[in-house]
Amino acid sequence: MAAKIRLSGRGTQTTGFALKPADVTKRWVVLDAEGVVLGRLAAFIAHLLRGKHLPTYTPSVDGGDHVIVINAEKVKLTGHKMTDKVFFYHTGYPGGIKERTPAAILSGRFPERVLQKAVERMLPGGPLGRRQLGHLKVYKGPQHPHEAQSPTVVDFASANPKNKRAS
Repeated sequence: MAAKIRLSGRGTQTTGFALKPADVTKRWVVLDAEGVVLGRLAAFIAHLLRGKHLPTYTPSVDGGDHVIVINAEKVKLTGHKMTDKVFFYHTGYPGGIKERTPAAILSGRFPERVLQKAVERMLPGGPLGRRQLGHLKVYKGPQHPHEAQSPTVVDFASANPKNKRAS
């Protein structure tokens, strides 16, 4: 599907493939985060959301898949990151900088935010990255409301022994 362009006095030059937004077909993928290392899972999810696993990858087009993650509260962190890593946020008021550890977030009300923020920081900033992040659905339990899309289950934990931690 590469087009040939004639440049004046230089012969022909072949251009690469460029995916058009109308030609995009999106799949639905389910990943189970139980016992899986956070950074490895986030990198894999970002890869799927961008569409880099497809031969039709075009950097400026949203050609990735929809990703559903279940059991987000059971994700693991390696080493002492669960207690030593610190996330900062600001309340909007003067002197309102706050900090939380991943252990506090995972045991709190919205444990799926740890995975969402990890994936968000691996996507490009700007309108395209925000649109791609909208295709990520993260749930803290084993249930999700997307059965009508008939998603395919990807066993990320067994793809590599390093992807899963027992404790």
